[in-house]
Formats: sequence, structure tokens, C-alpha cells
Amino acid sequence: MRPILMKGHERPLTFLKYNRDGDLLFSCAKDHNPTVWFADNGERLGTYRGHNGAVWSCDISRDSSRLITGSADQTAKIWDVKSGTPLFTFNFDSPARSVDFAVGDQIAVITTDPFMGLTSAIHIKHIARDPDDRMAEIGESVLILKGPQGRINRAVWGPLNRTIISAGEDTLIRIWDSETGKLLKESDKEEGHKKPITSLSKSADGSHFLTGSLDKSAKLWDTRSLKLIKTYVTERPVNAVTMSPLLDHVVLGGGQDASAVTTTDHRAGKFEAKFYDKILTEEIGGVKGHFGPINALAFNPDGRSFASGGEDGYVRLHHFDPDYFNIKL
Repeated sequence: MRPILMKGHERPLTFLKYNRDGDLLFSCAKDHNPTVWFADNGERLGTYRGHNGAVWSCDISRDSSRLITGSADQTAKIWDVKSGTPLFTFNFDSPARSVDFAVGDQIAVITTDPFMGLTSAIHIKHIARDPDDRMAEIGESVLILKGPQGRINRAVWGPLNRTIISAGEDTLIRIWDSETGKLLKESDKEEGHKKPITSLSKSADGSHFLTGSLDKSAKLWDTRSLKLIKTYVTERPVNAVTMSPLLDHVVLGGGQDASAVTTTDHRAGKFEAKFYDKILTEEIGGVKGHFGPINALAFNPDGRSFASGGEDGYVRLHHFDPDYFNIKL
């Protein structure tokens, strides 16, 4: 399994996302320019220029025509994927962190950071079908949810767009009603994470999701009941999680915080993406290579390749060898 090294960012990676067909890979980094690559050979297709700060996350519409990005420049932008032109900008009073299209791509959930006395918030926005539609141009929030302390690192849609699942610095996972904004469920403090949650990734069918945390563990949760299903324990803080849509594999990526990196053994590409058996929670292997903590992971929807993005500014694209599909524990 020879990785394809994709160098297009000058700063650390923050987020990776495949489109639904699995032929395009979108990467976000702290260098202001989200980038799109061919997912099979790692060739760079283009960049989306217009943001004025680090880009924290992105999402791509079902038909791969629209890209949404959330940035530290206090905006979230909608882009035309093909031409790279920004179609619309949502302006906030604090940095936009997490973005996620609902099923149907007509609404999106965007989280904003605590900033200058403002608390963090989860915004639900309408997305216009046609960028010239003046009504949606106002960009008013349909609903704003507040409550969680600290940053909300990730917010995603639950089944049928009825709920929103959020997780972040206050270690709790919350499920909100997306119509009324009511808080429906909160994860149990005892069995939940003990330190900030850095990442959240849904299973292909949306029935369960995975969270990664600085407490050196990842946890698997039932989407509807918010019941804890499994816990995966590692040696270092987890910055990114993803799971295979094909096999029962969970991938965790991490390393220290960027500020603590100098205190550790920094031999050639020491930072690895670790594979765990989803059911048995045992480690099955790892993919080394990054020269800094892994900040982003994404699985191709066909389950035959995955990508990792690091603090080192590289995206590494791994196409699995045939023997990966026959791993027996």
C-alpha cells in the first residue's frame, strides 16, 4: 500500500471529506484555501479562493455541485464546485467551525465559536437552490441553539434531518430537535468522554456514530438512543476518527496538540492512523507516515481507500491492497 502524497496546503490540515461518488476529495487547512483533488490518483483539481482565515470544515452536496465551508474569518461560504466561484456568504460574529448539509441539501447546520463574550452557537440555515434567489440571500438563521460551554467542534444531522448531534469542548454529546431547538438527550457523564471531543463521524447508514477525544479514546454511540456501544482506547489524544463503510473497521488518528509536539520522539513519520476492529475493539494495524499529528481522516464511500491529513500540511491517500480485505482476527 503505497500512499499518494498530496502537497497543496502550506499549513496544517483541518478536515477531509469525500463526495458521495467517492471520486473527489475535498481538503480544508489553516491556509485559507479549501482544495479539491481527484480521489484515485491524488491530482489537484483546483482551489476555492475567497476565505480570509483558517478553514475548519467543509461539506459537499449530494450531487457534488455545491461546497460549504466554515472559516475562522467569521463566515461560512457556499461554492460552485465546478467553477470555484463563491455563490453566497453567511456572516457571523464569531468564527464558523463545523458545517454539515442536511439530506436534501436545502438546509445546513453551522456552528460558531465562543468569541469576545459571545457563547458558542449552532445555527440552522436555509440554502437556496438558485444562488440568485433573493429570499435566501438574507441568510437569516432558521434556528439558533445555545447552551454548550466552550467550542462546539462538530455538529451533524441525525436521521431524517429531525435531530442535530453536537459535541465539543464540554465533553458532552447532545441531541437536539431540529424543528423546535429543544435539547432531547445528553450523553451520560460517567460513561462519556472525560476531555474535549475533537471529532465526530457518522456511519454510512447513520445508525451509529463515532467520537474521538483528547482523553485518548474514541467511543461508538447509537444515534437514536445515545447509548454507548463501544470504547476504543489508544496511547495518545485522538484528533480524527472515521469508520469503514465496507468492513467493521474504525480508524483513529491523533498525536499531541501542535504545541506539545517538540516534547516527543519525532522520528520519521511517527504519527500513525490506527485501525481497530469495530466489534472487538482490538487494534488490527496502523498506517504510519505523517510527520505531525493527524488532524483529519476520511474513508472513501466505497471503502477501498482512505485519506489522512496532518499537521505537516500533507494529505496522504492510501488505496488498500487486496489482503486488507481478508484481515482475520
